[in-house]
Amino acid sequence: MEFASYSFIDILLSLILALIMMGVGLSLTPSNFRDIFLYPKPLVIGLTSQIIILPLIAFGITLFADMPDAFKVGLIILAACPGGTTSGILTYLFRGNVALSIIFTSINSIITLFSIPFIVNLGLLYFYGRSAEIHLSYLETIIQIFSITIIPAFIGVFIRKLWPVFAEKSRRPIKYFLVAALAVIFTIYFFAGSSSGGTGISGAEILNILPYALLLNVLCTLWGFFLGKFTGLGTRNSYTIGIEASVHNTTLAFLVAGTLLNDQQMVKPALIYAMFSFWTAMIYSYFVKRASGVRMAEEFNS
Repeated sequence: MEFASYSFIDILLSLILALIMMGVGLSLTPSNFRDIFLYPKPLVIGLTSQIIILPLIAFGITLFADMPDAFKVGLIILAACPGGTTSGILTYLFRGNVALSIIFTSINSIITLFSIPFIVNLGLLYFYGRSAEIHLSYLETIIQIFSITIIPAFIGVFIRKLWPVFAEKSRRPIKYFLVAALAVIFTIYFFAGSSSGGTGISGAEILNILPYALLLNVLCTLWGFFLGKFTGLGTRNSYTIGIEASVHNTTLAFLVAGTLLNDQQMVKPALIYAMFSFWTAMIYSYFVKRASGVRMAEEFNS
């Protein structure tokens, strides 16, 4: 079985994400995960929405977007890669349902093995009149899920169980240090040339893509949050679904567009999205918490 090739930046980013997920695990207990499966309504609603509705939102935007077809397909690829480790980090930072976010990420990673080839080929057929063979490695995906998300998170849970005082004292400094490291890696990715793992994006391309990528972000966020509210999931779960819908797995989008389709132009929407989605998620978190009557560092009331 062939594995995709990764640059040094890809490997470093994966390592940092794994370390962050271990820090996230310091805030969890086994009962947090058990409750998700005992009451699976938020999980089922969120997953169904992400796999079907988010790509439809991206398709709708591309119908009127004034940008090259490669960027349009790149936007569709981005929408087909919902969730990701970063969404778990943000959910942790702003006191959403972290266990729900981690399970979202794990299950999504498996579902996208089947959904991404179908959705991306629809985009290619519509804009280019052709399809492409897209084979996401099952073994590689499972390894990524366990090595970057599940195993680090459960190491954190295990550490908390054995040394609760240490876990409580260390998770705050670890959290801020690793989030800063994540921001540095994405900045390198943004400015690096194509020979070193970046895309060599130009200022004109940024201005062309940014409005549509931002629109996708806002629509996905609002859809996720209000879907949760309309279905009676409570503010905390609705907030988490909004984060999952808005913070797409840009690393997976890089892999699909840049490695599997070998088109760096299609990578650029995901690259731009990665640079601002963290900050829009912070704005979203502020307003949801303000409307809920709680401070940023406090738990949701429901």
